[in-house]
Amino acid sequence: MTKADLIEKMSQDAGIDTAAAATALNSFLDSIGNALKKKKKKKSDPSPKFSLIGFGTFYLTERKKRKGRNPRTGESIDIKKGNVIKFRAGKKLKDAV
Repeated sequence: MTKADLIEKMSQDAGIDTAAAATALNSFLDSIGNALKKKKKKKSDPSPKFSLIGFGTFYLTERKKRKGRNPRTGESIDIKKGNVIKFRAGKKLKDAV
């Protein structure tokens, strides 16, 4: 299912036009992004997360700096540390699948 398919399904189920459904979906996606952008103030603070009971949880983890290899040339390269967004499915979603 694509984003356009989801917008169409949302508009049919809610009985609204596609523009309103698109606005609602974009607002939802922006809310997830904004929740995950929040920085930890201290190292002891939990990682930012966005939870929907039954559906799942989006959470942020930090990937450490590591060595990698360029597949084309075989040359060793340094890969910077960075943030990775992960998703853990909730019980209702697991049961539905």
